[in-house]
Amino acid sequence: MAPRIVVAGSANMDLVGLAPRLPRPGETVLGDDFVMAPGGKGSNQAIAAARAGGATTFLGAIGSDAFGVTLGARLTAAGVDTSRVRTSYGTSGVAVIMVDRDGENSILVSPGANSSFVGLTDDEQSVIAEADVLLCQQEIPLETVFAALRAGRAAGTRTILNAAPAMDLPDGLLDEVDLLVVNEIEARAITGEKEPDMAALLRLVPRVVLTLSGAGSRYADRDGRDEQIPAFRVEVADTTAAGDAFTGALAVAWGEGRDLVDAVRWANAAGAVCVQKVGASGALPERAEIEALYSA
Repeated sequence: MAPRIVVAGSANMDLVGLAPRLPRPGETVLGDDFVMAPGGKGSNQAIAAARAGGATTFLGAIGSDAFGVTLGARLTAAGVDTSRVRTSYGTSGVAVIMVDRDGENSILVSPGANSSFVGLTDDEQSVIAEADVLLCQQEIPLETVFAALRAGRAAGTRTILNAAPAMDLPDGLLDEVDLLVVNEIEARAITGEKEPDMAALLRLVPRVVLTLSGAGSRYADRDGRDEQIPAFRVEVADTTAAGDAFTGALAVAWGEGRDLVDAVRWANAAGAVCVQKVGASGALPERAEIEALYSA
């Protein structure tokens, strides 16, 4: 039986420009190509979880514009339950993304309708309570993230926070988190340390996954486990949605009951499949693709 995954987060339309290199401030660079595709951390992770084999429900808000119609259609087409997605009058969230030929990117996000996703209804809280895993990020109001994590923790649902983008967190929010997923920048933002400090993070949450880009991931918990899980070696085309592919797959693997080190290894495979394609939601891998690389 597929694990029940609830993703509470953002939905954006991604406007992706491909260029030989990223422009410096004040500079114009002639691009190679342009792609417009549904994205947003919440939407991406919901699609990633659904494609990885999770029975996935998305909680969030889209605008009443044409982008909102496309965002909802992409989620539905990926097998995500969108029956509780809110529609807010006005514009949907938009992300302007620049990608160079080495796959590095620079991203500007305008929240749009995501900012209206405030508070949780009784129905939304019930969906969270019935889930195996709740996955949140930080592109929606933090008060909603806090409320969702609190509802999950109270019901015994496993809670994952991908603390991205990096920002100051309200007191008590991390008390509701079972597993924290951060990159090095986000880890430093949370602890205030110059370098990622796993011991400092474990004083705040019981389990941490630190993503290390091409170097793979590191998992540590309060039981004393601290393991580096290497990345899969593949040709990189675009790193835009790699973190979302990783986190969505991780939620599914943990929901299936895998040991977390093995779950991280499986999620690494998802991220590696993703970086071989250009774009955001369109690059998120199917379960068969993850299994093929993981097994190899």
